[in-house]
Amino acid sequence: MPISADWIDASVRSGGGQITGPREASAAVWTQPDDLTGLRDLLAANDHLEWIQLPWAGVEPYLSVMDKERVWTCAKGVYAEPVAEHALALMLAGLRNLHSYSRAKAWSAGVGRNLIGANVVIYGGGGIAQVLIRLLAPFNCRVTVVRRHPTQMDGVEKVMSAHEHHIALTGADVVVLALPLLDDNTGLIGPHELTLMPDHCWLVNVARGAHVQTPALLEALRNGSIGGAALDVTDPEPLGDDHPLWSMENVIITPHTANTKEMARPLLGARITENVRRFAAGEELIGLVDLELGY
Repeated sequence: MPISADWIDASVRSGGGQITGPREASAAVWTQPDDLTGLRDLLAANDHLEWIQLPWAGVEPYLSVMDKERVWTCAKGVYAEPVAEHALALMLAGLRNLHSYSRAKAWSAGVGRNLIGANVVIYGGGGIAQVLIRLLAPFNCRVTVVRRHPTQMDGVEKVMSAHEHHIALTGADVVVLALPLLDDNTGLIGPHELTLMPDHCWLVNVARGAHVQTPALLEALRNGSIGGAALDVTDPEPLGDDHPLWSMENVIITPHTANTKEMARPLLGARITENVRRFAAGEELIGLVDLELGY
């Protein structure tokens, strides 16, 4: 029987569900994010399972075993609040030079730029982006969103399609990556994109490390063609102890902690409870995965 946890079991029961073995179940909450083989074996032995709830917002690790015979849901939107809050913290820290001040051992000259009134470009129009846009409202930022399917968004000055994204970079003070990792956006930020950013611009990545071409980022940081990078995700990940990004003064690194276990459990638990309730009632589930789009 797959491994669970008390808080997951409690979440299922709160939604009106019962905890059973796989053969008696009609749905499964998958709790082992790094065990693709285990999920494949579960599905192969239990083709009667109708719905699978996955633990993360990103589904790229599971795509090879996902099929159209079942309903699949993920945690998209669940972690939007903490991740957007972290992105805001990284933006402020970078623009306000907090990374350098925190390392200093002597009084130094004042450095920094305002987030107030800044040009902020956000790649992605999902839950994280929507929360971040709301958090940015008091700063009166001019926000541009780059997304696959451009539609008007509250609090956004411009919404641009992916093929126009280079235009958005030229006047950016901050570029935030908050989009799912897909084949066509792997390596999205490379030498050309980094050259287009102003030399004071900060790159903030709370999405996936593979969105950024690390060698190109290192070169841009070394030659000062961008202001800096604030990275909650890296490529490779985890970042090796001897990686040059650690020693660069214009870099802030957090170890994929925009959403910690302590933050995630109550949020994911609430999503599980609601989806179990909806599944039992025959209602549409939250966080449905579109297998054609890959998220």
